[in-house]
Amino acid sequence: MKLSISILSLALALGISSAQAETIVLKGSDTLGAKLVPQLAEAYKAANPGTQFSIAAEGSTTGIAAVIDSTCDIGMSSRKAKSTEESAAAAKNAKLTPTVVCYDAMAVIVNEANPLKGLTKEQVEKIFTGETPDWSGVVDIANAKRRGPGKISIYTRNTSSGTYSDFKDLAMSKRDYAPSSQKMAGNEQIASEVAKNPDGIGYVGVSYIKTPGVKALTIDGRSPSASAVKGLNYAYGRQCFYYTNGAPSGKGKAFVDFTLSPAGQKIVEQVGFITVK
Repeated sequence: MKLSISILSLALALGISSAQAETIVLKGSDTLGAKLVPQLAEAYKAANPGTQFSIAAEGSTTGIAAVIDSTCDIGMSSRKAKSTEESAAAAKNAKLTPTVVCYDAMAVIVNEANPLKGLTKEQVEKIFTGETPDWSGVVDIANAKRRGPGKISIYTRNTSSGTYSDFKDLAMSKRDYAPSSQKMAGNEQIASEVAKNPDGIGYVGVSYIKTPGVKALTIDGRSPSASAVKGLNYAYGRQCFYYTNGAPSGKGKAFVDFTLSPAGQKIVEQVGFITVK
C-alpha cells in the first residue's frame, strides 16, 4: 500500500511539474538556430529551471511563416521580412516585429589548399552566377596570380534560407545562381563540402570560418571582422533578427531580453557572431 501511495505521489508530482514547465518555441534561420540559439537556450534553462525549448532551424522563411501562423513564440531570421510576408501577416491580423539580436557576415570560403587569398565583389558575382566557370579565369587580387585550371564547384544554401536570398541580393546583384550550384541545408554542410573539395567555393556565417579544411577570402581587401561589419565596410555584413507577432511579450520576451543581456551577448560573441552593443 505504501509503495502504491509513493508511486501515486510521484506521478502527481511529475504531472504538476510537467504542467508548470513552459516550452519556448523558436523556428527559422539555420544561421541562428544551428549553434547560437541552442547555446542561449541551455544558459537560459540553467537560470530558469523547468523551461523547455523547441528549436527548428529550417530557414528564415519558415520562421517568419511560423510567426504569421502563430505556431512559434519567436521566428529566427537572418534577413528582413519581405513586403509579401508583411502583407500575409496583416491578412491574418498579425504584425511582424523584428528585434536585432546580433550582427553576422557572410564569408566567402574556399578549400584551405586553394592558394587564393582574396577576391573582388565583381569576381564573386561572376563565380556564383556561373559567368566564370573555371578557376583559371580567376586572378587573386592579393598577389595578382591565377590559381590554375579546375571547374569551380559552387555550394549555396537552399531557397528557404535567408542567407540564400541575402547573398543573392548583396553579392550577385540579385542575379540567379549558376545552374550547376549545389544547394545545402545549412552552413555546416557548405563548410564540410568545401573542406572536401579543392575546387569548392561557398559562403557561410562568420561562426563557421574556422571549420577545419576551409579558409575565408577577403572581399575587396577586407575581411569579415567585427569592426568592418558594424562599420558597414565589409561587403556582405548583415543584421540577424528575432521576429515576434507584435512587441515581444510573455515567455518570448523573457528569452529576447536574455539574448540581449550581457550574459546573452557574451554567448553571441563566444559562438562567433558580432554583438549588438
